[in-house]
Amino acid sequence: MALDGCGLFCKYTLVIFNIIFAVVGFVFLGLGLWLRFSDNTRPIFEVRELNSSAFVMIVTILIALGAVMLIVVVFGDYGACNEKRCALQVFSALLSILAITEVVVGVLAYSNRDEFGLTIAEFYTSLYTLYVTGGGDPFIGAALTFFHNTLHCCGVTGVKIVEVVKKTCPEPAGFIEHFKMDSCPVTIATVLDSKASLVMGLFVGTGVLLIVALVCTTILLKQTKREQRETTAYYSAVY
Repeated sequence: MALDGCGLFCKYTLVIFNIIFAVVGFVFLGLGLWLRFSDNTRPIFEVRELNSSAFVMIVTILIALGAVMLIVVVFGDYGACNEKRCALQVFSALLSILAITEVVVGVLAYSNRDEFGLTIAEFYTSLYTLYVTGGGDPFIGAALTFFHNTLHCCGVTGVKIVEVVKKTCPEPAGFIEHFKMDSCPVTIATVLDSKASLVMGLFVGTGVLLIVALVCTTILLKQTKREQRETTAYYSAVY
């Protein structure tokens, strides 16, 4: 099928979008499954009293979100690469659901920022404890590194001399930070107030990606529909 310049641009844009989505989806799903079935964390899910903890809730969300993102990628790649209208329509519907969900989550997270921050802080504390007691699990260490680099904090205490996870902490930004950095639980608990621009930037950036993908999907759908009509009209005229 011959696409015009705009259609080709949208096709390649969707391919790049799906690559990014696939990487993020694999990270979410892989980390979630590791935290769910690792020997260090499996007992948490087997204790009924802990089933409603922030750790269990967030791990479940990671697994579900990662799986959904990979499903979206399958439809997106198949629809864009093969120019299949049915796959593109499913892809567009899934993107719309994700966009609406992102808006709802963003509004709820900001309106309940204190509770949301405490929940993420509890999740971080669980990761920190598992890392310390589990002998430095590399996957948990990667998760801690993400928290530390994103929020520029270091462990529970922030004192690098005594902090047991200092290997996962970011490089100090000044002389004082060689000895003392921000405590991560405190930073996380107040991140929506103290780093509102960072949080809003994350939601806005994700929203822009979803909107661009939706626009490109709509353009591809229109072009494939037009091409299908032209092909049908041609064969009707010939035969």
